[in-house]
Amino acid sequence: MTHEELLEQTLIELDDDRLAKFAEPALRRAEQAIVARLWPYDEDKTWDDVPERHHMTACEIAVIMVNRRGAEGETSHSESGTSRSYESAGIPDSLLRGIVPRVGVPR
Repeated sequence: MTHEELLEQTLIELDDDRLAKFAEPALRRAEQAIVARLWPYDEDKTWDDVPERHHMTACEIAVIMVNRRGAEGETSHSESGTSRSYESAGIPDSLLRGIVPRVGVPR
């Protein structure tokens, strides 16, 4: 999927015009996180090198990042019978778990 298609999907999933302005930067950060996870030692890799099977993960991460705005590092919260806690302060490990780093022998 192209970046524009992923952005469109992210906006559909957010389904809130007030949050739309946060979608683009969140998607860019999600793409960067996936590239860094796939190639931790290769700074020449870009989003264009990412296999398509990981593209929707970027969308999922972006939606989570936008929805957490204002409570980014929250580890626990209770108010009026509602409780919230996050598994990590950044991108949830469960979303990155399926992305196996690709490393090799230096040339």
